[in-house]
Amino acid sequence: MAGASLAPTMTTEPLQIAIKADHLTDALRRSGALGDGRVCNVVVESSRATLLSNIIRLRLTYDGAASNAPNSLILKTALPNRIGDLWNAGRQEVAFYAQVGAVMSSRLVPRCFEAVWDKDTKAWHLLLEDLTDSHLIATTWPLPPTMEQCENIVLARARFHAEWWDDPRLGVSVGAWLDADAMDRQLKQFAEQFARFTDRIGDSLPRERRNLYERLFDAAPRLLARYHSHRNVTIIQGDAHVWNCFLPRDGRGDEVRFFDWDSWRLDLGSDDLAYMMAMHFLASPLGFLPSLDYFIRPLQH
Repeated sequence: MAGASLAPTMTTEPLQIAIKADHLTDALRRSGALGDGRVCNVVVESSRATLLSNIIRLRLTYDGAASNAPNSLILKTALPNRIGDLWNAGRQEVAFYAQVGAVMSSRLVPRCFEAVWDKDTKAWHLLLEDLTDSHLIATTWPLPPTMEQCENIVLARARFHAEWWDDPRLGVSVGAWLDADAMDRQLKQFAEQFARFTDRIGDSLPRERRNLYERLFDAAPRLLARYHSHRNVTIIQGDAHVWNCFLPRDGRGDEVRFFDWDSWRLDLGSDDLAYMMAMHFLASPLGFLPSLDYFIRPLQH
């Protein structure tokens, strides 16, 4: 691993294994990205910590034939102090790339070369396509994207939903459904958390906002009927804000890539759309309406 410079947070044993040249050679061969060549050198170009993970950019050098192999990779792995915590960060995202990303016909997520979750140690990592040079995130939080960027994101989101719409694999080999009892427990917990929240902030929450949540709790059984029917459903990202989306630097709308899939689930496609609207257009939701056409079109074909 000549040339690598490792920060203190990057010295756990699973991580040391994941960035070894021999391990990367095997992973790239298993994924079909590397033939007879081999990785002979790995350099850690950058490393940054997020709330739940480390994002590490690796530069690779090869020995032998490797014309189609990636020159760099993104290694996403657990923060050492978060391995095995109650959140179990990483398990869902590893499952996504194993169950969903690996079988998709359209390229709407980064290519994954290896997805590993150790059920005993809770250690995990992903080896992902490096989109640093070809893509960017639309804005810096909390600035909203432009309308053109919104339209490209919504169109790509709809293409993703359309690919999995009522797919027979949902709940069988891909994802799992929550039964009515589990959903009722979640709603009860949500209502209890909301009650504690309103008690804490008191009149700081306007009465009309409080009424809106109370109406949601009352309407929940009716709203959840479609979910429990398992019809007109798809895979959603869950954490569907625009900063979990890579846009192509050359402006090609068909090259959008969604990342950060630790909250994915089987559900109604409109949930992702509502999440994005609430994050970026809560003050003026009517401004988002033109983008809805871009969401509907792929679902009609």
